[in-house]
Amino acid sequence: MPGHLPRRTARMRLTTAQALVAWLVAQRSETLDGDEVPLFPAAFGIFGHGNVLGLGTALAERRDELPLWRGHTEQGMALAAIGLAKATQRRQVGIATSSIGPGALNMVTAAGVAHANRLPLLLLPGDTFVSRAPDPVLQQVEHFGDPTTTVNDAFRAVSRYFDRITRPEQLLATLPQVARVLTDPADAGPVVLALPQDVQAETYDFPDVLFEPVAHRVPRPRPDRRDVTEAARVLRGAHRPLLVLGGGVRYSGAGARALEFAERHGIPVTETTAGRTLVPHDHRLYAGPLGITGAASANTLAAAADVVLAVGTRLQDFTTASWTVFAPEVRLVHLNTARFDAVKHGGLAVVGDADTTLRDLAPEVGEWLAEPEWTARAAAVRAEWDAHIDKLRAPTPGIPGYAQLVGAVNDLSGASDYVMTASGGLPGELVGGWRAVGGAPTMDVEYGFSCMGYELAGAWGAALARTRSGVAAPEGLVTTLLGDGSYLMLNSELFSAAFAGHPLVAVVCDNDGYAVIARLQEGQGADPFNNFYADCRTSHATPPRVDFAAHARALGCAVFTAGELGEFRDAYVSARDAARTEQRPAVVVVRTRPSDWTEAGAWWEVGVPHHLSGRAEYDRAKPRQLRYTHSA
Repeated sequence: MPGHLPRRTARMRLTTAQALVAWLVAQRSETLDGDEVPLFPAAFGIFGHGNVLGLGTALAERRDELPLWRGHTEQGMALAAIGLAKATQRRQVGIATSSIGPGALNMVTAAGVAHANRLPLLLLPGDTFVSRAPDPVLQQVEHFGDPTTTVNDAFRAVSRYFDRITRPEQLLATLPQVARVLTDPADAGPVVLALPQDVQAETYDFPDVLFEPVAHRVPRPRPDRRDVTEAARVLRGAHRPLLVLGGGVRYSGAGARALEFAERHGIPVTETTAGRTLVPHDHRLYAGPLGITGAASANTLAAAADVVLAVGTRLQDFTTASWTVFAPEVRLVHLNTARFDAVKHGGLAVVGDADTTLRDLAPEVGEWLAEPEWTARAAAVRAEWDAHIDKLRAPTPGIPGYAQLVGAVNDLSGASDYVMTASGGLPGELVGGWRAVGGAPTMDVEYGFSCMGYELAGAWGAALARTRSGVAAPEGLVTTLLGDGSYLMLNSELFSAAFAGHPLVAVVCDNDGYAVIARLQEGQGADPFNNFYADCRTSHATPPRVDFAAHARALGCAVFTAGELGEFRDAYVSARDAARTEQRPAVVVVRTRPSDWTEAGAWWEVGVPHHLSGRAEYDRAKPRQLRYTHSA
């Protein structure tokens, strides 16, 4: 019947690359505040023969609608895209595009960062010719047994969704899946669309509807009522409950809901690394961050808790102290939007959005309250931890320690400022020692993949996300802390940020090498070797030192130096002013005591050879490791 005939759809003749970019421009996203913003607010690119004419031309044609920022390493610009996604609570997604071969492979590490941390990222690497007519092309790696294999297949292990576009019309099927993965709270992660050079330039008559604006709302799945009822039953039977808040609480915007739940039932609250700053430091139920990089107060409570309600966390080893932080008979209730995480270690799985599920759980728990003695104990151990941190932060003569630097940055930052680090020893200092104000998500510690170099590259992306109309807000300045090792590993995006005009402050702690790995090495009884410069092979009687100040200045940054704590405080204030007024990165280089660490009293499993002194502690701790928990 005529009434059932399909409506004729208008068509547009576009190249594959033009169609892809047009679709990207049309995608919108709803923020946690209900505002509608571009899903893809920025792209980062380094052009080569594998992407400059196809995708590069398409991006140039839409440059006002989808800004493209030039990167200086493929890994760095992809890490910047991840920093952008984290700073926007996964409501916006950064894009990175490269040429084929080495440029593409340079983004694999960044894909690993996004995958481990459940952060959305869209990677568009160029690929070899589908036609194979010019094979082997420049930068192609030929696979002797499979001509369809290219280096981009290396992304498969670190992608949530991977596709190679070998025909233009394949976009019609794959783009909805791209949007699904990037906006799904359970599946969020890196998406890789490999774009062969010839296919990028091929034309096709695409339907107009593909380019109509679409607003993506992150779903809030409700849990099964039976699971909620069972979780409430377990909680009501608890004498010493503990609430653990992870990154999923942040991305759900459920921080206030979680605190309301804790207050209603008198449950002490801890945070994971990804959940840090959701709880104001002065909150009466706050017990500190949990785990190896956390606080002894939280770990003490975890060892005594009989029920743990873990919300939005994948419970990695630094949170669980390799599964030795909890009591042997602990009952685990695991609330997570991803069933994969919710079923870990045999806990009671409650699958749903954090905010929605906590809202449903509260009336089921009813008027039940945790025992007052337990709440009082939480306050007491937290006070002890605060006193310990106060002592570590106190001024001392000479070169400052990490805790003193973190304390100074903390004291001089505003409630809306954003602080970052990754890898090495600084995550433990920042997570364990930072005192959050206001309960906003203002910290990004990349300790899922612990990728050296994220500190600077990710900070560029965060600065871009927190910059509006090219001017940084009076508050909301990004500060990143890193060691000299991370600086040397990846620093080129400092110039990218300087060139783009994105302000941030970088605190470079110069401690003469890879200090935290030296700590692990020597702490287990191994000889100092190949970590501090003094323990590395060299042919020089007096080896050269890096002039970090001169190097950062050469990359276009404002630079300040400090030798003791008072000088550092002054330098940091000056750096903040310079970053804002000059609209570029400001770097503070400070000599730092290499071996003064904030200890949280938790064990970490690493392979310790039998002949090292650390093996005895390994043998004592290993039997305490939980392989399975009790859910009922």
